[in-house]
Amino acid sequence: MQQVVVFVMCKCILLACVIIYFCVSLQKKPLSAVIKEVCDGWNLPGPENYALQYADGVQTYITESGRCAEDLFRGIQSSDSGVRCDSLKELASVSTDVTFAQEFISRDGHLLLVKIVEDSHELVLRFMELMDHGIVSWENLSTVFIKKVFVNAKPTDASIQQVSLDILESMVLSSHSLFLQVKQEVTMERLIAHLQVTNQQIQTKAMALLMALLQTAGDSDRQDMFAFLNKKNLRQYIYKNIIHSSGSVQDEMAHYLYVLQSVTLNHLEPRMRTPLDCYSQEQRDILHGLRQAAFETESDNSLSNERRRSLCAKEFKKLGFSNNSNPGQDLVRTPPGLLALDTMFYFASRYPDAYSRFVLENSSREDKHECPFARSSIQLTLILCEILRIGEPPSETGSDYHPIFFSQDRLMEELFCVCIQLLNKTWKEMRATQEDFDKVMQVVREQITRTLSSKPTSLELFKNKVNVLNYSEILKLRQTERLHQEETLAPPLKERLKPELLELIRQQRLNRLCQGTMFRKISSRRRQDKLWYCRLSPNHKMLHYGDVEEDTDSPAIETLQEKIPIADIKGLLTGKDCPHMKENKGKQNKVSGSSYLSYHSSDKREFCLWTDGLSVLLGREMSSESMRSELEILLSMEIKLRLLDLENVPIPDSAPVVPKPPSNYNFCYDFSQTEQ
Repeated sequence: MQQVVVFVMCKCILLACVIIYFCVSLQKKPLSAVIKEVCDGWNLPGPENYALQYADGVQTYITESGRCAEDLFRGIQSSDSGVRCDSLKELASVSTDVTFAQEFISRDGHLLLVKIVEDSHELVLRFMELMDHGIVSWENLSTVFIKKVFVNAKPTDASIQQVSLDILESMVLSSHSLFLQVKQEVTMERLIAHLQVTNQQIQTKAMALLMALLQTAGDSDRQDMFAFLNKKNLRQYIYKNIIHSSGSVQDEMAHYLYVLQSVTLNHLEPRMRTPLDCYSQEQRDILHGLRQAAFETESDNSLSNERRRSLCAKEFKKLGFSNNSNPGQDLVRTPPGLLALDTMFYFASRYPDAYSRFVLENSSREDKHECPFARSSIQLTLILCEILRIGEPPSETGSDYHPIFFSQDRLMEELFCVCIQLLNKTWKEMRATQEDFDKVMQVVREQITRTLSSKPTSLELFKNKVNVLNYSEILKLRQTERLHQEETLAPPLKERLKPELLELIRQQRLNRLCQGTMFRKISSRRRQDKLWYCRLSPNHKMLHYGDVEEDTDSPAIETLQEKIPIADIKGLLTGKDCPHMKENKGKQNKVSGSSYLSYHSSDKREFCLWTDGLSVLLGREMSSESMRSELEILLSMEIKLRLLDLENVPIPDSAPVVPKPPSNYNFCYDFSQTEQ
């Protein structure tokens, strides 16, 4: 076999010399060595500046990958079985290289592999590696190829099975026409059989193909596929062979379980989005069936129509409907729409004793303390829809599946039956009234969410865990989490808030100095018989002071004749460092504004305010005990406010208007009467 090539010099994309060279495809040496030999033969310097180019056909340059691709392309077509086998082995080692893949596919090598696979399935590994580069479309594959890949795959060869399933998944996701072909050729029985094996990789690839088929199918096809899978007990196979297998569920399998859960639960979305039709006799019969299951007796049949309507309205009110004359209006809101009616009816028919006990128990309580069944059921159904994310398309990266989903045929309804009884229990534990309805529902949501996050594997286990998690436990968990949050977030938050709060204290100290304070004046005989008043000017540049009488309230700054510029103050001395204390060893609090101006404060709080204020004016740090105490209080309050869970309540930019005081306070309860 000969391949004619042209030897050219490639420097600045100029052809400098042309030389004919034969039989390059048969060379076993590296391409650089071949070029060097040719250059040496023709006494050409700089072999790195030369390249080989085909002289016939498409005049492309020869590269190592191109030469390898050409050799293998011809090798796998060889009539010699040994050459063909060696070429396939080498293809297995180089097909992951994208440059080689481009060269091989440009020669229609992938179509050659398709033909070979149609005759023998052993090349699927090499074929998948080539197609992974995304250079060509999957549209070129035939029905015969699909049959060979899946139907005739050897069940004993796990690696071939994995790649076969992988290829079929890629075909389903690539186009609708290929989806239809795969759907026609691939049977659900074979897919379910793959889920029963012990090899986790085969299970994962089978689940991936199944999810691709379900997500790509139209609504009608999807319903048919789910009906068939339910008939074949797919859920039980997954529960037994995957969730309860000896090995842990890997991330990829967890994603597919999440997708299956999401797609299945989304079958409830139409009911969730549909409001109750008050003119539908079927839906009205279900509503009256709820009432009759709780209250109706045989003697009621003898009542007149008017009396019966009055009694029905009364009983619908006891059931917890807000619109007792037309209870269907409570179910017009979507979501949860008709799904709330479905869950209530399921509870009443599946667990009639628990249903009657719930309704009759609350009917015997005071009106404000009764737990409204209908209102609670509607809100609980909405909460379950949000927790289970019904109506949301599955995420491409989601993996949060619930093992309990695969243990129940009707998870939504069964969860509702457990949680509505939990709600009644929590209502009693909280001693709730009608005003506490939203608060109770928040606690119930938290109980359900926390319990599901522990991944219970059965409904019974969920029921036990959620009932142990009572209101007292929820309060303890909240307190523990709040303390942990404060311990974790408080230190960095405290450092960030500290400068702001210190500035607040500085401003408060300066404002206090501007208001002024009356001090006892220390005479040369250490007598305290005179009073001085000192205050800071509004511009913080002068300290005004002067003698005042004892009954003076707050003299105007103009009446204080003496003043000291802040810029002239050299220092601040306190306690024993004051000049008038050098002869007096007693322990008193003193403020010294200068070497000749001394003040005596009998109040420790006032002493701290003035020493801090004067320190601020002198550019020093505040160091009083009062400042440290106030800073700690402010930091604690601010951190608690910042970490407070507002439950999505928006904070207005401006403060709300303070309402006018009431005309009387007769609504206040007088506890003194009870004590007597």
